[in-house]
Amino acid sequence: MMNGWLWIVAALGLGALEMALPDWFFLGIALAVGLMGLALLAGIWSGGLPLALVVTALLSGAIWLGLRRIFGSSRGDVRIWTRDINDDK
Repeated sequence: MMNGWLWIVAALGLGALEMALPDWFFLGIALAVGLMGLALLAGIWSGGLPLALVVTALLSGAIWLGLRRIFGSSRGDVRIWTRDINDDK
């Protein structure tokens, strides 16, 4: 039997790791693991560990894509300029 508290502790650890590293790499994973921990504590999840890991991975990707869509790209991404600031238009 899986313990939801272990998943919550793992989510908090991933969240702390996210605070230490300079990107949003672990945020989706931390949120997905936290949601799985809450599902286990609430008794909603009855599947085994392999299926829980697959669902957590899929949920992590969906959360990451959602956050990327909401907050946009990073400042370090390449921007392609189509108009020059000095053009008279």
